[in-house]
Amino acid sequence: MNYSPEIKKLIEDALSEDIGTGDITTLSTIPRERTAEGKYRAKEDGILSGIDIAKEVYRIIDPEVEFTAFFSEGERVKKGDIIAEVKGNARSLLTGERVGLNLMQRMSGIATRTSEAVKAVEGTGAKIADTRKTTPGLRVIEKMAVRAGGGTNHRFNLADGILIKDNHIVAAGGITAAVEAARKNAPHTLKIEVEVEDLLQLEEALAAGADIIMLDNMDNDTMREAVKLTAGRAITEASGNMGDRDLRAVAETGVDIISIGALTHTVRALDISLKFTLA
Repeated sequence: MNYSPEIKKLIEDALSEDIGTGDITTLSTIPRERTAEGKYRAKEDGILSGIDIAKEVYRIIDPEVEFTAFFSEGERVKKGDIIAEVKGNARSLLTGERVGLNLMQRMSGIATRTSEAVKAVEGTGAKIADTRKTTPGLRVIEKMAVRAGGGTNHRFNLADGILIKDNHIVAAGGITAAVEAARKNAPHTLKIEVEVEDLLQLEEALAAGADIIMLDNMDNDTMREAVKLTAGRAITEASGNMGDRDLRAVAETGVDIISIGALTHTVRALDISLKFTLA
């Protein structure tokens, strides 16, 4: 797989961070010519993500390493499944072991949690989305993992869309003033989203012509009323501590999108091991 320069740099930076001036343990204990092979094994059920990232780790370290994947991005794995095999120079395999595992385990944890959220709202019409609450430097692969789990991506960065939140509203002098300024100064190709905390703010945002309404930390009854008042004039997005909410109940209020920061900012890595044998 051909990765973007951004992803390649991410992996190279991770390797540089981990290896430092050299893998002293491996270099001092493993003969240069020694070969080995290893198996990646799932130690719990989940959704796999980052398998190609792990492969890229080894391609960067040593292009002669053979990496054979038995599962693809976004596929479900069960405890005990052999996910992939890796063969080659033992020094190369050991040096890349932790970075490949760290990235794949984290991405698989995100994909698994996203899949659970998607399943919770299945049949309601609501979509599960991530946020910008990602690990600095890892956003591109964390958002990849959300997609692998069946979710959708919110803005990748601040240039992707206009999202007028509480602090913007204060600084701009109100919702109407903020939306009017955005219409005047921003490209017409960008949609305008406004965060609202109550129904009065909702009515003001709709009157100002917002394209998307973010319903922030509302209870389900208020969200249901907000959807009714919006009446299809804008996309509705539920947000605010959604990782702790009953997602099915939220979806049944009629919102179009549920954005969950916890998909990426509170991650439990999927348990995956890599065990070596001599080739």
